[in-house]
Amino acid sequence: MSKISPIIKPEDLTWLNQDDEIVIIDASAGSKARYDGQHLAGAIFADVNEDLANIGDFAIGGRHPLPTADQFSSVLQKLGITKNSYVIVYDDKNGGNAAARLWWMLKSIGHEKVQVIDGGFQAAVKANFPTTNKVETPKSVEKYEVKPWNLPLSNIDKVEKVAKSEDYIVIDVRDANRFAGLTEPIDTIAGHIPGAVNIPFTENLDTDGRFLSPEVLKEKYTAALADIRSEHVIVHCGSGITACHTLLAMDYAGLPIPKLYVGSWSEWSRNNKEMVLAE
Repeated sequence: MSKISPIIKPEDLTWLNQDDEIVIIDASAGSKARYDGQHLAGAIFADVNEDLANIGDFAIGGRHPLPTADQFSSVLQKLGITKNSYVIVYDDKNGGNAAARLWWMLKSIGHEKVQVIDGGFQAAVKANFPTTNKVETPKSVEKYEVKPWNLPLSNIDKVEKVAKSEDYIVIDVRDANRFAGLTEPIDTIAGHIPGAVNIPFTENLDTDGRFLSPEVLKEKYTAALADIRSEHVIVHCGSGITACHTLLAMDYAGLPIPKLYVGSWSEWSRNNKEMVLAE
């Protein structure tokens, strides 16, 4: 099977309902009420906190640690996803952050047939994909046995060891004010990891909230990474959700998928690590 683009344009969605193996997932973070009021026809809701994370002590793994293999297997079964499913994911943020997290998780268990809708819910509606407020019932399927995670990961100890190294690059995808420590709407301390560079995930998008072309993204990240080896690139955010947006963008650009530091700032800032704070 040839490599499937991680992004699907909303204008290309018209064929989806013609395939019984298609599973559409609405991963809109914190937007269950919006889902209940209106969602893409046939879409099943995936809760970011309950389905895409195993939340516990924020100091151990951050605010959105990855679920265990058994937990994720059960989630996939609940969503009606099998190894043969063609999964289309979206959320209601133009950036597609939560959708990108599920994309990464599926890719990381070896599930290749998964795409994120460019521009998300709003773009699909604008492209006249049908919507409904009908309660959707997932197909009854057997448990999807998985062995995560095959895509590269990093942890707090590794990040601490290499963040200041010239041979590595640690990318923080949060907005510039959070990186600079000028504001912190979620975590308890504002600032960033020493040695990290700031490339906000929003820079992956155009003014309409759609992904830049693969060519533009490739040029952007090739320049940003300079001569750093792909296995020495680590990406993080606040809690391991938004970072996946940049991993998605880099895959879309045809570049290797970097390491994801899931714990991100939410874990780092709770462990008495060295921090760069606002001056």
